[in-house]
Amino acid sequence: MNVLVFNCGSSSLKYQLLSMGEEATLLAKGLVERIGLKEGVISHKPEGKKKFESVQDIPNHGVAIDLVLKALVHPEHGVISSIKEIDAAGHRVAHGGEYFKDSTFIDAKAKELIASCCELAPLHNPANLEGILSMEKLLPGIPQVAVFDTSFHQTLPPEAFMYGLPYDCYETLRVRKYGFHGTSHKFVANKACEILGWNIEDKKIVSCHLGNGASVCAIEGGKSIETSMGFTPNEGLLMGTRTGNLDLGALLYIAEKKNLSIDETNKLINKQSGLAGISGISSDMRDLEVAAEGGNKRAQLALDMFAYRVKRFIGSYTASMGGVDLVIFTGGIGENDTISRAKIAGDFGYLGLDFDFEKNDGLRGKDAIISKEGSKVKAMVITTNEELVIASDTQRIVSTLN
Repeated sequence: MNVLVFNCGSSSLKYQLLSMGEEATLLAKGLVERIGLKEGVISHKPEGKKKFESVQDIPNHGVAIDLVLKALVHPEHGVISSIKEIDAAGHRVAHGGEYFKDSTFIDAKAKELIASCCELAPLHNPANLEGILSMEKLLPGIPQVAVFDTSFHQTLPPEAFMYGLPYDCYETLRVRKYGFHGTSHKFVANKACEILGWNIEDKKIVSCHLGNGASVCAIEGGKSIETSMGFTPNEGLLMGTRTGNLDLGALLYIAEKKNLSIDETNKLINKQSGLAGISGISSDMRDLEVAAEGGNKRAQLALDMFAYRVKRFIGSYTASMGGVDLVIFTGGIGENDTISRAKIAGDFGYLGLDFDFEKNDGLRGKDAIISKEGSKVKAMVITTNEELVIASDTQRIVSTLN
């Protein structure tokens, strides 16, 4: 089965075409950028061939997907001879609300419910839905599956997902913790247990997805029981440009004193804060580490704050589960930044985690154990692959339709 995977953003579209046999094989991947803007760009990379780029106007996601389909069957850059060789499409959908506890076949009802969640994820769900509708027009009849960032966290108990607000805010407005990065947390937890030869149902795991967006998840018996992102992705950790946890009274005070509108306040906490806001330099961990080495105190403060908060969440989630067997690092920072990993997990001896600084040093983008032999609690770097999760779920669901 050939599965075309889409991750549609508001002005971008990532895609992969995978052949799902006994083992998944990547056939091609690419990125369409500047959708809706002048001089859009498609970057297409077929396996075993040179990367191809084209610059042209790409007014909407429908045109972007049409360009992807044409690239896949192109005489020089293509990897299939006809679009009829695409058996199914899988879509990353940011928000499934309380409706979807698992990935789902996309029918009329599913589209209706995805649309109803647009107000919960106004930057992402509309683009995700547009990708689905565009595929319907371009390849009518092709089975499509939605894979939700939120569905893995639907196992959170009420005491974890409820906020201390009047109860009618939950009943009428659906305000609660939903959590995100669910596909990544689920994937790396299962992958780590496979590597270790563990039964995930017997284990307590803290998964740290650390990138420009970052979250921590407590996984007990293979189920998410707590996670740091909330009603929106802003809750939880300090991130590239997001505040993470913040005293709401302080936000009201700032908005009043600076006379900020709702839009301006939203921009403040999502686009102007985090590592970039603290350092005044960059949201990129690599830039901050260079600056900190050069003596920049604000860059060092941003790094210290980031590590401290991740460490605090790991400790909190260990308490929530009554122990921990494994701490996982994944995402762009988690997989590649040796300094951050050491700052976070280097002194977890009291938890029974004997961190191996030598194994950690220089390790980038590889699955590996970074705790010492005999450590009661293990630490691992696990490379995530959300596209593979989407393709696997698409194959699983489509195979049950016949």
